[in-house]
Amino acid sequence: MRIGVPRETVPGERRVALVPETVQKLVKAGNEVVVERGAGTEAAFVDSAYEQAGARIVDDAYDAELVVKVQRPTTDEIGKLRPGQILIAFVQSLIDPRYAHTLAEKGVTALSMDAIPRITRAQPLDALSSQATVAGYKAVLLAAAQLPRFFPMLTTAAGTIAPAKALVIGAGVAGLQAIATARRLGAVVEAFDTRPVVKEQVQSLGAKFLEIDLGESGAGAGGYAKELSEEAHRKEVELLAKAARENDIIITTAAIPGRKAPVLITREMVPTMRPGSVIVDLAAETGGNCELTEPGKTVVASGVTIIGTLNLPSTMPYHSSQMYSRNIASLLALFLKDGKATLDMTDEVIKGTVITQDGKVVHEATQKALAPAGATA
Repeated sequence: MRIGVPRETVPGERRVALVPETVQKLVKAGNEVVVERGAGTEAAFVDSAYEQAGARIVDDAYDAELVVKVQRPTTDEIGKLRPGQILIAFVQSLIDPRYAHTLAEKGVTALSMDAIPRITRAQPLDALSSQATVAGYKAVLLAAAQLPRFFPMLTTAAGTIAPAKALVIGAGVAGLQAIATARRLGAVVEAFDTRPVVKEQVQSLGAKFLEIDLGESGAGAGGYAKELSEEAHRKEVELLAKAARENDIIITTAAIPGRKAPVLITREMVPTMRPGSVIVDLAAETGGNCELTEPGKTVVASGVTIIGTLNLPSTMPYHSSQMYSRNIASLLALFLKDGKATLDMTDEVIKGTVITQDGKVVHEATQKALAPAGATA
């Protein structure tokens, strides 16, 4: 099987889909790997490292039976794909189901790394979690860089410095990593999540869990959050309004698959926060949890800095690429045997990950998303 690794062309994307460590294993397993010249340079993986791992450096990595990417192909890149090829990337078919329809028309078999089922067996493949780990860590560093005060309590000759207080909204992978990082830096941390089941995890990291009776749970299928009723949402916003006034840092991570991010920090809350406070909105790519977030920008409102930086994993491309590459390798191990790709659609992981096959959209959730537009599988 010839596996192609193109250079990412989306502006700001510095990751690469496969790193030399993974390439070496794939080559030893009997596959041929071709890497586009300079594909890993921005992630600190130079061409010579790929050559030492057994890959060939080429000008066109789309001349392959299987193409692996981080970002889904752009319009120009789709033109390079051919019928029968296998594509692995963050296809994001629930955000843009028509894109999946385009891949189906092209005759491409597409597997999406953001569609990996959240089950125990699929954990080594879970790219959303691996990249969320990077985002949660980096979010705290961004907050620390902007906050005009120390994170830890310090006892100095000039007196004692009180520790910063941080609120993390959402205790998924990104939120838990943010809690752990903020605690390591010495902040006093509290967290909120609509899923009561995460309370123990929050407390195990040394943070206080904010509890409120919403009258329902925010736990959805597959471990993801679901949208709350209007009344439950009102209650959580009231709780967060009080917490916002008492914290120096807010890191928001709340997201609902395929939906716009819920607004949890309203424009009325921001002026009530302490001057110099910082909000890092990890949901900026889907609209933001803060009503004043401007995706891709850092803005100041009422003395509060609101950071809406997009694609945080790409700002730490070495380790985010390394983890993503291992996720890809785990996925390939499921269907790549003796140089041949066999997609067993009775396998729960494969079925949940394949978006298009044989000219059709076969992913059930994407089919449903396409239905209102009049399209069919």
